[in-house]
Amino acid sequence: MAERVFITGMGMITAIGDNVAGNLKQLQLQRSGLGYTSYISTIYKDVLPVAEVKHANDALFVLADIPQQEGFTRTTLLGLTALREALQQAGITDVQSVPTGFVNASTVGGMCDTEKVYFDIINPEKTGTFLKYIDTLDCADCTQRIADTVGFNEYIATISTACSSSANALMYGARMIKQGLLQRVVCGGTEALTRFTLNGFNSLKNVDKQFCRPFDQQRTGLNLGEGAAYLVLESESFARANNSRILAELSGYCNTNEAFHPTSPSPDGDGAYEAMKAALAMSGRTLEEVDYINVHGTATLNNDVSEGKALERLFGENVPLFSSTKPFTGHTLAAAGAIEAIYSVLAIRNGLIFPNLNFSEKMEELNITPVTTLMENFSVNNVISNSFGFGGNNASLVISKYEG
Repeated sequence: MAERVFITGMGMITAIGDNVAGNLKQLQLQRSGLGYTSYISTIYKDVLPVAEVKHANDALFVLADIPQQEGFTRTTLLGLTALREALQQAGITDVQSVPTGFVNASTVGGMCDTEKVYFDIINPEKTGTFLKYIDTLDCADCTQRIADTVGFNEYIATISTACSSSANALMYGARMIKQGLLQRVVCGGTEALTRFTLNGFNSLKNVDKQFCRPFDQQRTGLNLGEGAAYLVLESESFARANNSRILAELSGYCNTNEAFHPTSPSPDGDGAYEAMKAALAMSGRTLEEVDYINVHGTATLNNDVSEGKALERLFGENVPLFSSTKPFTGHTLAAAGAIEAIYSVLAIRNGLIFPNLNFSEKMEELNITPVTTLMENFSVNNVISNSFGFGGNNASLVISKYEG
């Protein structure tokens, strides 16, 4: 029989907090991290809202607990900061004490730094500056630097599947545990804001000039964010033998690829529907046992219709309470799945349903509306967390309360 997969450590940094406790506090206070950039040189500096981590790179070196040095991009520093917290919470002082895997996700890699010196490549006097950073552009560069700094050497992998990346990293780690390849895997993702992504999404007409409004009739697009999050996954047998503190169970998961369009989901939510349905089947939970859904909820015209229809197809007239937390953190792309998986664990452990900020008007295509106020003292036993990426790459996780 395949091992159950438990979550035993969590760490994160986002626009609303430098750690898990800081994020929880701001979620409870219903304070958004959206604002305007302080660190990106862009013509949209005071035009397009973003959710930026409130530290310059110098401060991130301190949070990441390493001396300042070349080659460590903002993406890497965010990742190291979040990873150290996850290891600390799991009580791991030496990742080599037992074979431990590391599955990291990113889509921009070191682009946050390489784009600053991009034009130096045509200047013979500055070509050397560009060459110092070119290797960091590879998404695997931040993975390797984090692994080398912390000491991972058992199994290291990089996932890059757009906005579902870190959810897929969690699935990959869980699959290795279930197959008996490893007993412990640290999974998650890291992403920094860049001009490239801001310009790219803006060119798709997918960025809102106001704070984003998921599942609202008047929504016009997303707000980008940055951050990092990691979860420590352990097999049931290892967690019990190690006397690990079990925070929750990753009870089910599924990835589907509908391949409907390079940037748009299928109008009827085929991929989202199948991903949620199969993840729930793996978990062994029924539709009625789902208490909350942390939806992908990007506030784009296409996603919210597609995801909403998938919810109605799966749950009928009894769609569980749902909300998007992206008005708090912005859309953190590759890091979103891990960030929202942690929020799902926090919902379970604290009896909370987080509000979908900025909502005011029901979508005409749907019969459902998100939760708009913080719900406390609520019994949350099973959460579905959705992360859907470009190319129709749909990932759904089922996170469940640990019942000894």
